[in-house]
Amino acid sequence: MTATPWQPYTPDGAGADTTTSAPEAAGTPRARTDRPRRGARRGRRGGILREVRALFTLVTLVPLSLPLLAATAPAAFAGGGTRRWFGGRGESLRAEAQAAKDAAAAAFYELDTAQRDLRISIETITAVDATPAARRAVSDFEAIGRRIDEVSHQYISAVDAHDLDRDDLDSAVAARARTELTQAKDELARTKDELERFQQGLGPLLDKAETQLARLAPAVERARQTLLAATNALDAVRAAGLKADDLAARLAALGPELTKLNQGAGRHGVPETLQRADRVLRDAEAVRAEAERLPERAAEIDRRLVSLRTRAEALTTRSGQVEPVLSELRRRFTLACWQDLQRVPDQAGESVRQAEAKLKEAQQARGEQRWPDATALLSTVRALLNSTDEAVSAAGDRLRRLNAVAKDPRQEIDRTRFAIRDAQRLAMAGRQTPEPRHARPLDDAVARLDRAVASLEGRHPDYWHFLTETEAVRATAARVVAQIREERGQGT
Repeated sequence: MTATPWQPYTPDGAGADTTTSAPEAAGTPRARTDRPRRGARRGRRGGILREVRALFTLVTLVPLSLPLLAATAPAAFAGGGTRRWFGGRGESLRAEAQAAKDAAAAAFYELDTAQRDLRISIETITAVDATPAARRAVSDFEAIGRRIDEVSHQYISAVDAHDLDRDDLDSAVAARARTELTQAKDELARTKDELERFQQGLGPLLDKAETQLARLAPAVERARQTLLAATNALDAVRAAGLKADDLAARLAALGPELTKLNQGAGRHGVPETLQRADRVLRDAEAVRAEAERLPERAAEIDRRLVSLRTRAEALTTRSGQVEPVLSELRRRFTLACWQDLQRVPDQAGESVRQAEAKLKEAQQARGEQRWPDATALLSTVRALLNSTDEAVSAAGDRLRRLNAVAKDPRQEIDRTRFAIRDAQRLAMAGRQTPEPRHARPLDDAVARLDRAVASLEGRHPDYWHFLTETEAVRATAARVVAQIREERGQGT
């Protein structure tokens, strides 16, 4: 019998394990365990102690010479075998191989954990980003995944190839196992470093994806809350007796969009879901705001109906005063002074009748709660009344201005000459001679004013022509002044 670290050789079998089961005694292979069973270890330790006691008894009862004792003791401790009880070169190699196995297992676990984390990052990016950079990142990750599969297979093969728990493990096998497991551990570590470098390069893409994902839930929730607020506002409007059918139709159109929001980004994608949430938020907010303003809008339409109706009645009264003004113009001034005002009474009456008809239509639209139609009709009424007011006012203003210039044209002349002189002073400021583009229009304006003043001489002067000419001269002077100031401002 050959000694092993756990079972030394004993001549009488006293140190042998007497608990061997029947299958083992019959030659059936024993199941491998990570360490000797507790009962076996106690039996083996008991055998060693009994061997030591027998040795000391032999030394006491039978006096031996010192050389004989020295020769006997090593043989007793060795048990007559070829290996020592407590370790040796084989056990050292077994321990080193086991340490290499543990280190490889730790490296494998770390690589697997890093790959799982990186897969989550890649899935985050692909859920949000469809750019070429994101597709390239996915392709690179797949390539690294194939590399991880290779080194993982190398590690698993090295583990499966060597049973480090065998009692009869050979030293050469332990050394080979240590070498292969160390190589597998190094490959796993290098692959993990490569994986970490790749993950660092994903920083910008991952930040962008995480930013959009962080926006997703709040954006969807805001859209839902705004849609709920719009629904509540519409219910309040209807409770007040307002139909708001157009707002109800717009709100109903958002129903399918809300359904897609509830289905989630997993089905429709993160970018599309964010866009849909923003669109629902914007449209629902518009409906809510209009619904909340609807009572005020109805009250405003009522006020405008009353105001425009009162104004139409006032213009009807003022239109009747145009004919006496025209009679005085015809009696005192030439044809050119009043000819363009000849049709003002008829036009004013027609415009007022049209405005009153539109007011009735607006009143009907208000009663039917067709708010856009009522608003548009009121705007038409206002435009008709504005044009009528201007025409009616023009007749009275014409008579006033003609009376003033017929009494004393000097005020109009002085006013026009002052405008020309002011432009001339500005054109000469800081210069010996004015710019031709400034001087020529001003010279023409002076000549035009002189001709207008000369037209007043005669028996029946055309005062209206004189007023239009002086107004045109002042407009020319103002235009030159604006041009000079703009040019000097640009130069500064």
